[in-house]
Amino acid sequence: MARFPRSAVPRLLYTFFSSKTRRFYPSPTAALLLGNFEVRQFSAGNVARAKDAKEPWWKESMERLRNIGISAHIDSGKTTLTERILYYTGRIHEIHEVRGKDGVGAKMDSMDLEREKGITIQSAATYCTWKDYQINIIDTPGHVDFTIEVERALRVLDGAILVLCSVGGVQSQSITVDRQMRRYEVPRLAFINKLDRMGSDPWKVLNQARSKLRHHSAAVQVPIGLEENFQGLIDLVQLKAYYFHGSSGEKVVAEEIPADMDAIVAEKRRELIEMVSEVDDKLAEAFLNDEPISSVDLEEAVRRATIARKFVPVFMGSAFKNKGVQPLLDGVLSCLPCPIEVSNYALDQTKNEVKVMLPGTPDGPLVALAFKLEEGRFGQLTYLRVYEGVIRKGDFIVNINTGKKIKVPRLVRMHSDEMEDIQETHAGQIVAVFGVDCASGDTFTNGSVKYTMTSMSVPEPVMSLAVQPVSKDSGGQFSKALNRFQREDPTFHVGLDAESGQTIISGMGELHLDIYVERIRREYKVDATVGKPRVNFRETITQRAEFDYLHKKQSGGQGQYGRVCGYVEPIPPGSPIKIEFENMIVGQAIPSNFIPAIEKGFKEAANSGSLIGHPVENIRIVLTDGASHAVDSSELAFKLAAIYAFRQCYSAARPVILEPIMLVELKVPTEFQGTVAGDINKRKGVIVGNDQDGDDSIITVNVPLNNMFGYSTMLRSMTQGKGEFTMEYKEHSPVSQDVQMQLVSTHKADKAE
Repeated sequence: MARFPRSAVPRLLYTFFSSKTRRFYPSPTAALLLGNFEVRQFSAGNVARAKDAKEPWWKESMERLRNIGISAHIDSGKTTLTERILYYTGRIHEIHEVRGKDGVGAKMDSMDLEREKGITIQSAATYCTWKDYQINIIDTPGHVDFTIEVERALRVLDGAILVLCSVGGVQSQSITVDRQMRRYEVPRLAFINKLDRMGSDPWKVLNQARSKLRHHSAAVQVPIGLEENFQGLIDLVQLKAYYFHGSSGEKVVAEEIPADMDAIVAEKRRELIEMVSEVDDKLAEAFLNDEPISSVDLEEAVRRATIARKFVPVFMGSAFKNKGVQPLLDGVLSCLPCPIEVSNYALDQTKNEVKVMLPGTPDGPLVALAFKLEEGRFGQLTYLRVYEGVIRKGDFIVNINTGKKIKVPRLVRMHSDEMEDIQETHAGQIVAVFGVDCASGDTFTNGSVKYTMTSMSVPEPVMSLAVQPVSKDSGGQFSKALNRFQREDPTFHVGLDAESGQTIISGMGELHLDIYVERIRREYKVDATVGKPRVNFRETITQRAEFDYLHKKQSGGQGQYGRVCGYVEPIPPGSPIKIEFENMIVGQAIPSNFIPAIEKGFKEAANSGSLIGHPVENIRIVLTDGASHAVDSSELAFKLAAIYAFRQCYSAARPVILEPIMLVELKVPTEFQGTVAGDINKRKGVIVGNDQDGDDSIITVNVPLNNMFGYSTMLRSMTQGKGEFTMEYKEHSPVSQDVQMQLVSTHKADKAE
């Protein structure tokens, strides 16, 4: 019996409309016309599934879903491409350019600053539908200084489009972005943009992608003409020529391949089949047996190889001239995976962060990751990627990182800075919720499992700056800004310097902190003065030392009396506890109710060592004896006794200063290797590895952070702007004797001032 399409069944056949689920329910007649599967799709909340059904209710909607990111080198046309995608999929009804004369600016650049400068600063999220498929697009940030921000954006994607400029080719940022996609195992396709520009050469770019990015790639399209003669594209899989007519290229016309291009098409198609059959056994068998390869076989092989991350199909076009965007969208549907084809892992907090594979189906318990926060007009807006389960408006969900149970007050779908309300959503979707207080990277579940999507360990900040608002009136806005940035970025810390009373911000590097100071000025209109950057040193002891201190003070009324005896000793570096306190008193020499005060006193004293006033770590404090007075002893007396006892024995324990050592990875052209290595030696760096990657040398070094200020400018001038480096915290290790004396004398001079 032939099935009718859903639209052909009149509404009259639906027997009743439920106000609770907001759905029509079919009568037996409609059930006959629609067939079993369709009835299941309309049934109560999609959950009451027919017993005899082979496929689960969510399978079709999950297969028709794509979560993709668009990333590229600066100025390759990411935002322009997103603008065209939104236009062709009907999400927006007119096109505005990034630096357009009409002053509207691209849809995805919603901040004023972005429109003014013509760049993308924050990553925005939007969604659209193309040929009955839903595509969630996340515009990823290009800069890599915010490791955590970029990691979360990539964590959420199932696939990506890497945009390359047909004139500029593979540039430094393209390499960085590609390296990250490889690290997070994101399947990708490449799009060579700007074929209408003077000097465009897609084949040169394809060869660069193979040599510089080590892509196993081949073109799936051939352009018809280049530069100002660029007219359309030939699809090598379907063997059709596509032309783009209409004022905005919205009419795609498929024609036969021009006769003068038969030779190049045959050559490039053979190259595509060869490249794919190298990584796909099924196609290789047909290719080696000289069987004719149909377009369906080739398309399936390209999809299999792309999802397995063994092949990168290359699409072409010009987003600005409205050519090649629709075939790229078809490529996203045919090559990139849907959420159930990607394996996602969670960390089980009950079993010491053991990796757990998530099936990613809506049947399981809810697991969702808050990957981005924004201050909206109505309070904090939290972007969620749902990895498993279903989330509904009004549900109670548990924040695993804080243990709080919260209600979902409002669930919305985002389109840049506009939103539409929805009632429920399931695994694989990207949505936003309002009024949920959380930090970036928190994981939500329905309470039945204790999974987190990202590890709870956040790298320690390595650099600090003193900041204070210029005018006294703007203190409120200033603290509001700092609170917000702390929630958004777990690597950004705010503290108060007890001695100077200044606000200290700490982060992962110079640029990281500079951008936050700039954002305070732009977004909160607060001018802030910035002190000199400070490195977060630590202090520790190298030998055991005894203490025996009596704190006695007698003035009118109740006095103070407390005596503590014991010793301090170093604990091996790398232990999880930085300061350990042990009470080994036998008997009641000190009443047990005073012990917490003694511990508090020691820990307070360890907050600033006597060498340079930085915190002391890797130290064990053992209390062996003491004395108390029936009347004069108090918690305060014992706390003060502990503080003075620590200061008394600290210098006898031969303290040393520890400085943060950074693991720096430099990528420089081989001709500059000698200059760069010489400069690293000057900065007291230790070279631990040196590899060749094509024409580049990759040098791995351990350098003290204190010697790395202003290094990015220095590296640029040494390598004519071709060198790049990444820097991450490795460990704290002792400084040399001369550096220690210099730091101590500087600290004394500052104190005297």
